[in-house]
Amino acid sequence: MEKAKGETINMQLIDSQSPYKVNNEVATSGLSTPDAPTSPTVSEESYDPHKHRNVPNPTSNAETLIHLLKGSLGTGILAMPNAFCNSGLLTGAVATVIIGTLCTYCLHVLVRAQYKLCKRLRVPILSYPMSMKYALEQGPQCIKWFSPYAPGLVDGFMITYQLGICCVYIVFVAKNIKQVTDQYWEPLDIQIHMFILLLPLILMNYIRNLKLLAPFSTLANIITFIGLGMIIAYMFEDLPSLSERQMFGTVRNFALYFGTTLFALEAVGVIIALENNMKTPQYFGGYCGVLNIGMSVIVTLYILMGFFGYLKYGSEAGGSVTFNLPQDQVMAQSINIMFAIAIFITYALQGYVPVEIIWNTYLNQRIQNRKLFWEYVCRTVVTLVTFTLAITIPRLGLFISLFGALCLSALGIAFPAIIEICVLWPDELGPFKLFLIKDLCLILFGLIGLVVGTYVSIVDIILSFSPGAINQSD
Repeated sequence: MEKAKGETINMQLIDSQSPYKVNNEVATSGLSTPDAPTSPTVSEESYDPHKHRNVPNPTSNAETLIHLLKGSLGTGILAMPNAFCNSGLLTGAVATVIIGTLCTYCLHVLVRAQYKLCKRLRVPILSYPMSMKYALEQGPQCIKWFSPYAPGLVDGFMITYQLGICCVYIVFVAKNIKQVTDQYWEPLDIQIHMFILLLPLILMNYIRNLKLLAPFSTLANIITFIGLGMIIAYMFEDLPSLSERQMFGTVRNFALYFGTTLFALEAVGVIIALENNMKTPQYFGGYCGVLNIGMSVIVTLYILMGFFGYLKYGSEAGGSVTFNLPQDQVMAQSINIMFAIAIFITYALQGYVPVEIIWNTYLNQRIQNRKLFWEYVCRTVVTLVTFTLAITIPRLGLFISLFGALCLSALGIAFPAIIEICVLWPDELGPFKLFLIKDLCLILFGLIGLVVGTYVSIVDIILSFSPGAINQSD
């Protein structure tokens, strides 16, 4: 699920709740807190971080659930038929439930660990990078030395992931526009369409106040819902028999499925922002909490889209199901244009995140003169980096698998487990150290997914450029 991911980032959350808006080590969102967290005291249990949050315009449980669901309806869900093409129908359906459950559980782990850290340090809110830092400081002696570098590591993965989303968006918009224009004018290369988009993308990324995009974001959400309904109408026309599709995929291709599904389902940065902005954050977790309800609906939608999308299009399923629509029909062309507009608008939201991290965390304090000029330089460079990657490797499906496996295996699975180990260390790891064993298994699983998924994606990207290669990931 893109971040906004899973992909559409709530602008209010970014603007008021981003942990990168402040330069203190503890993100306070306007609340007056100590310059540095205090050490644990006997009064830790009496401090409730939820009651000390000073959140402007907090969201209700229903509003948070809506934001969570909106964030799942982007390029990730459109890529699920391609994911099922790599896994097979049966494997994909079962594995999506398992991965969805795992992602949800790891988010619970992260939220609980952050809450425990906030109680211990007596602060209302901790950002993800700072949670990693303070957790390592309280963890095993052998890893405490890494705590000063932990925020940079988390930021690095977050920046890479957000830049990856921006690359995916550029390819997605260009390919959808190309499909339509090729029907009416002389076909142009995909790179030319990307060059045409470059200046508008740069100008979009110059918007410093995301509230200006609020009406357009609402329009993008409406367009997305309508477009998904129209796509479903196409998918259920003349469905072939189940016997015509593979039930199980290969072990190698499962790595591509894993990366795509993680990219679609995991939106750790946005999830934390949503929880931080709630009026009643205590209802975010729990068996019938906002997170479980939202993720259950999301996983169901993704399985339906992946299952019936692959059933309909088989091995031809593209990196976005919009690429499989009949190109000569006006309704299909309108879907292409609708999603191109919606994702183009969302590019500004996704590009905002790496700029916030890079500028406010690393550059703002080091630059003394002409700050506004250099901030616009930073925004331009971020756009040019994503544009260069997109135009060099215009492989949408493989891009999604690569950044899903590379970044979200760490951010969504391994890092929450590391934080929990450190927060519970050494006396709260349960009987027979069950929490330690469980978290070590999660870390190992995340690392395997990162290494294998990244390796297979990079190899397939390289092979896709070889002469005679059939690229089914576009």
